[in-house]
Amino acid sequence: MAKYSGKSGEKVEKAMKEMHEGKLKSGRSGKKVTNPKQAIAIGLSEAREEGAKVPTKAGSTSTKKATTTKKSTAKKATSAKKTTAKKTAARRTTAKRATSRKKAAAHA
Repeated sequence: MAKYSGKSGEKVEKAMKEMHEGKLKSGRSGKKVTNPKQAIAIGLSEAREEGAKVPTKAGSTSTKKATTTKKSTAKKATSAKKTTAKKTAARRTTAKRATSRKKAAAHA
């Protein structure tokens, strides 16, 4: 497992204190940070900018792959349900037409 430098720990600690005081702001939007995970991410990012020993973000790509796989599987399942529903609806309308034709032929 990758180790963090002391400088990165100090940066994270500082970011956490700022968050608790309500002074920590996010990058672009400048909104107040209330999530501790976001505060840690900001602290690590600042440490990374200063050249402190911090593991790269590349470790998070495996997590991204896992979530995209779950999403694609979920999409496939919902599209399969929709297809099945369409087929069932088509069968119903075909059956109704056949029944109405039989009734019309019987009355004629």
